Amino acid sequence: MKLFKTSRLIIKTLDKSDFIYFNELFTDSKILNFIPKKYTPKHILNRFNSNLNLDVNHLKHKEFLCGIFLKHFPEMIGIAMFLINEKGQREIGYRFRTRYWGNGYGTETTSGILNYIFNQLNECLITADVNENNFASIKILEKFMNLEKEFYNITDSCREIRYNLTKENWLKIVEN
Repeated sequence: MKLFKTSRLIIKTLDKSDFIYFNELFTDSKILNFIPKKYTPKHILNRFNSNLNLDVNHLKHKEFLCGIFLKHFPEMIGIAMFLINEKGQREIGYRFRTRYWGNGYGTETTSGILNYIFNQLNECLITADVNENNFASIKILEKFMNLEKEFYNITDSCREIRYNLTKENWLKIVEN
């Protein structure tokens, strides 16, 4: 099921055929440089299966991972993450296969996710956490969001930066 599309991308629920690409997003060492948590094959499979064919009506109340696809291209190029942080606030994230880095897909996906969450889910506040060494994602988040705090993430044993954005500020960005 398609959640939304952008000028070049389609964000939709996962299908069984997407597992090979999903697995790459949790095992590629270049990607994992920015994600301190290491995943076992069993954890990856369980996370994939728990996100198969989810009903988007439950999106407002639970975490949800979707595939990111180029229009007219069958391979999943990344995942869009609809998460919930430790304060119960909506958190967003994304991850791309390395061959798709540097093409503006992160910015396009972030804009699409923000638009979807504010306009379809009617959320008032969105957050995003990023590893302090992930300069590409920091650059993307700073285009849209405001710095909230820097902190040490005990669970993941790394320093992170939290950004946030209100719906009111998003509407100002969209108007300009």
